[in-house]
Amino acid sequence: MPVRVADGLHWDVLCLFEETKQGLVRAAGRRVESVGVDSWGVDYALLDRDGVLVSNPYHYRDTRTAGMMEEAGRRVPREEIYRITGIQFIPLNTLYQLLAMEGSPLLDAADRLLMIPDLFAYWLCGERCCERTAASTTQLYAAEGGWAWDLIRRMRLPERLFGEVVEPGTALGGLRPELREDTGLRGAGVTAVATHDTASAVAAVPARGQNFAYVSSGTWSLVGVETERPVISEEGLRYNFTNEGGFGGKNRLLKNVMGLWLLQECRRVWAREGREYEYGELARLAAEAPPFGPLVDPDWEGFLLPGDMPGRIRRFCERTGQRPPEGVGEVVRCVLESLALKYRWVIERAERVSGLRAETVHVVGGGARNELLCRLTAEATRRPVVAGPDEATVLGNVLVQAYAAGMVGSLEELREVVRASIPVRVYEPEEAEEGWDEAYGRLSELVGVASGELAEGGLV
Repeated sequence: MPVRVADGLHWDVLCLFEETKQGLVRAAGRRVESVGVDSWGVDYALLDRDGVLVSNPYHYRDTRTAGMMEEAGRRVPREEIYRITGIQFIPLNTLYQLLAMEGSPLLDAADRLLMIPDLFAYWLCGERCCERTAASTTQLYAAEGGWAWDLIRRMRLPERLFGEVVEPGTALGGLRPELREDTGLRGAGVTAVATHDTASAVAAVPARGQNFAYVSSGTWSLVGVETERPVISEEGLRYNFTNEGGFGGKNRLLKNVMGLWLLQECRRVWAREGREYEYGELARLAAEAPPFGPLVDPDWEGFLLPGDMPGRIRRFCERTGQRPPEGVGEVVRCVLESLALKYRWVIERAERVSGLRAETVHVVGGGARNELLCRLTAEATRRPVVAGPDEATVLGNVLVQAYAAGMVGSLEELREVVRASIPVRVYEPEEAEEGWDEAYGRLSELVGVASGELAEGGLV
């Protein structure tokens, strides 16, 4: 969870690193050859010339990036930014976080930028470098490889911040001596895995070939297809698709969908009101609620920040001419049906942009355990849904370490290990139900509703 202090939302990285160390202590006494760190993308740490943390890293949901996408567009045209980086325009990107720091003494004091997993790897072994899959989320990394130096200069960002970039599967070195002493892991090395958690998760998708879509489902849902090279086009820009690095030289063509964050925030608000719900109970209430009720666009920017999510959902529905959901079950049903339909919206456009046909949808991550969401996704997309593994990020992390150690030789072999090791559940779409096409039409109309119009109604 983020920590809110006077200047905004931050990550408590010292606490997170201490918990990481305690995890390593628990592994003492076992044969541990390698440690790999992955985390969410876009957030970063700044170090001074001595390698000391300048300040606690900001959280991507902090509001300081308001207006920064527009400022970036004044410095470099939006179309050119996309042509160079292939990255979607979303306020939380590293580019806009850094622009928000312009003139800050913290930025003046900084000598090197490390993404969050790179920071932890540095604290573990002393190597200061950025891993490619995490660097690719910054909107400052060129789609064809390497830092986008011309873009960095034109954005007036300090070039000194951007150091060496390494490939996933790179051995970085052994644990620092003090960590070997503290943890008892004297022989372990540190490996740069696919450090963006979605890159690790997609590496562990138990698919064959290319004709599949994936939904890495958790707080965010990352929905897309895997391609051999970045796919950068006017159509990709129009739909705001992103091209991020993947393991094995692959490209992840995807969109961020707000994901189960909506449900997590609803649950937090209900708990604060004295109504504690387990996720299983919420799924039961949603299953009992009538289908094809009100819908929301999960990606409306008003849902990005913490707050009264049930109230925002109701107000979104009111402002878009829908009957607001009543009761907990209807709110949850609204969220889950909206997510399933938005997955269909993204997958169809990913096919159009890439030229691929996604015959199967692989759902990995925590959302693979949500049976109702998986079933609704199969019905909404009219495709089989393969659910699992739910710990895909962990598996991808470990198997890239195995690749670095020479135990597996390719992405295809890695996925074969997953298929042979982890059971999955398949949800087949039932006979087409008329209500899905009508609901999809309504969802499609909601996508692209002007944020300004909704904000005027006090949704935020």
